[in-house]
Amino acid sequence: MSNSLKSTDPEIKEILRKELFRQQNTLTLIPSENYPSRAVLEAEGSILMDKYAEGYPRRRYYQGCQFVDEIEELAIQRAKKLFRGEHINVQAHSGTQANIAVYQALLNPGDTILSLKLSHGGHLSHGGCEKTLTHTHYRIVYYGVDKTSEVFNYEEIRQIALKHRPRLIIAGTSAYPRAIDFAPWRKIADEVGAYLLADVAHIIGLIAAGLHPDPVPYADVVTATTQKTLRGPRGGLIICRQKYASLIDRAIFPGTQGGPFMHTIAAKAVCFKEAAEPQFKKYQKQIISNARELAKTLNNGGFRLVSGGTDTHLILVDLSNNGITGDKAAAILEKAGIVVNKNSIPFDAQPPSLTSGIRPGTPALTTRGMKEPEMKLIGEWISKILHNPEDVSLRKKIKKDVEKLCKKFPIYEEL
Repeated sequence: MSNSLKSTDPEIKEILRKELFRQQNTLTLIPSENYPSRAVLEAEGSILMDKYAEGYPRRRYYQGCQFVDEIEELAIQRAKKLFRGEHINVQAHSGTQANIAVYQALLNPGDTILSLKLSHGGHLSHGGCEKTLTHTHYRIVYYGVDKTSEVFNYEEIRQIALKHRPRLIIAGTSAYPRAIDFAPWRKIADEVGAYLLADVAHIIGLIAAGLHPDPVPYADVVTATTQKTLRGPRGGLIICRQKYASLIDRAIFPGTQGGPFMHTIAAKAVCFKEAAEPQFKKYQKQIISNARELAKTLNNGGFRLVSGGTDTHLILVDLSNNGITGDKAAAILEKAGIVVNKNSIPFDAQPPSLTSGIRPGTPALTTRGMKEPEMKLIGEWISKILHNPEDVSLRKKIKKDVEKLCKKFPIYEEL
C-alpha cells in the first residue's frame, strides 16, 4: 500500500507530468479555471478521501466520523462568517448539483423556472439545453439581455415574469461581464410570488471580497462553486435562509447525493479561511483591474466587446466582424499557448458548435502574479494572432514569447 504513483502506474504519472508542463507553459484565460493553493491541494489529496460520512455532522449513518464532523462544522462556520448566510450546505459536489438540489427542495415537477438564455450567458443547469435534467423535469421560460445595451433590462424581465408566473427565478450567469444588482430581482420575484435563486458561481470570490453586489440579503437561496474566483477545490456551495435549511439539506442528502466528499469539504474549509484574509481582497481587486486592462487592449486592437466592457473577471469578445468564429479563434490561440474558450454571444448567428465569440478571464493569470502590463502584452498577442489567423510563423514566435512570460510567473514547482 506504500507504492508511489510512479512505480504503480507510470503511464498516469507521465500524463500528469505532461499536464503540469502544459499548465506551467501556457496562459490560462478560461474564467472558470484557477490554481488553488498548495494548502487546498494538500487537503483535497488527504486521508479523508477514504472516509464515508453519509448524513450531516452529529447525524451520520456511519461510525468513525468524529473528526470529519469537526471539519464540516469548521467549513460551515467559516462560510457563514465569510458570506453572512443564515444556513450553509457545503456538501454539494458541484455548482450543477447545488442547483439541482435547490429545484428538488423548492419545486414540483412541471413547475416554471425563469432563467437566462444559454446563448445570452446562462448556464446548462438553469435549463439552457433540452438535454438537461432541469429542462426535462421543469417548464423553462427564458429572459435575455437587451439587444442594444446587452445588459439586463429589468422591465422586460418583469413583463416576462408577469406573463408566465414562474415558481422560481434564477438570477445567474456564466458569461455576463457586468455586475448584477440583485435588488430588482427581489422585487420581480415578490411581485409574481416566486422564489429567487442567485447562482453566483463565477463571481463568488468578488462577492466575498466586497467588490460585487451581495445577493445574500435578497435571494432565498444562493448557489456557487468554490473553484473559480474563490480559488478553492472543485465543488459546490449553497447559502440559504434558515427557513429553507431542512429542505435544502434533505435535497442534497438523501435527495440527490450519497456520501459527501470529505476531502473536498476540508479543502473548501481551507479556501474559506484564505478568502477571509486581507490579501484575498487585494487579489480580487487585481482580477478586476486585469480584466479591464485586457478588455481595453482588445478593444483598442479592433474587437467589439459585448456590453462594451467588463465589471468582473471575464470579457465576452464578439468576433463576428473579424471574419473568424469563436471555435477557430480558440483553436489557433491554443497553438500559440493562449488558452481561451469559444462562447456564444447574445443574438449569435453561429451555432453553439462554432459561436461568434470567445470568453477570456483573468483569475488564473492573476493567481500567477500577473498584472496590467502583462494583460496589455497578452491582449496585443491575441489581437495579432486573430488578425492574422493563417500566419503560422507568427503563432510560433508568440508561443516562444508566451513560454518566456510563463517562466517568470510559475504556478507549481512540482506535484
